[in-house]
Amino acid sequence: MRLDFYLSHVTELARKAAKIAAAKKRVTVNGDIVKKANYAVKEGDVICLDGEPLAWPSEGYYLLNKPMDYVCANQDPEHSIVLDLLPSHLGQTLNIVGRLDKDTTGLLLLTTDGQWLHRITSPRNACDKRYRITLTDPISDADLNHLEEGVLLNGESDLTLPAVTERISENEIFLTIQEGKYHQVKRMLAAVGNKVEVLHRDKIGKLTLDADLAVGEFRELTEEEVAYF
Repeated sequence: MRLDFYLSHVTELARKAAKIAAAKKRVTVNGDIVKKANYAVKEGDVICLDGEPLAWPSEGYYLLNKPMDYVCANQDPEHSIVLDLLPSHLGQTLNIVGRLDKDTTGLLLLTTDGQWLHRITSPRNACDKRYRITLTDPISDADLNHLEEGVLLNGESDLTLPAVTERISENEIFLTIQEGKYHQVKRMLAAVGNKVEVLHRDKIGKLTLDADLAVGEFRELTEEEVAYF
């Protein structure tokens, strides 16, 4: 890991400030002054800032209430990205756990832990994801049954896995799925002759989006929540 990257992750210094701190001889690695921001540090090195030892960064686990019009990407020249909603020293280190479309809102997970990410996103682990959906037209009980049995998506050769549905109103439902195919929820509703107007994810596994977490805000997961996956 680059020295400036490390410093921005374990302290409140931004990357630019971390580079300046190193240049001003405020940083030592294993007792030696290191002035180069691109110096490679590794776990086990004793790194000090102004003589105070720093800890090696621990894994991070975060929940974000994703707003509309943000894309789930590390960079995008045309759109705002979800990582912009976090402090820069966090956003530089985090990976997005799965994806939500630009116009989909709600629960999004971010982490530095690759194995944890894989446990949630791997099809083998069949992690439930629940969406609250507002539809253009009323949906019939027959169509809900069809979704639960599995539907054939346009361009696919196999049915989707069985889903769980719950009616909220005549044109609003909860839909819980385990797969994560491209635009899957929208394509599933298209397969039964309807159209998604509003799509919001409120639950992954046992983890539910906080009712009091404002749109665009994030929080760190508890140890218990991390252990859900």
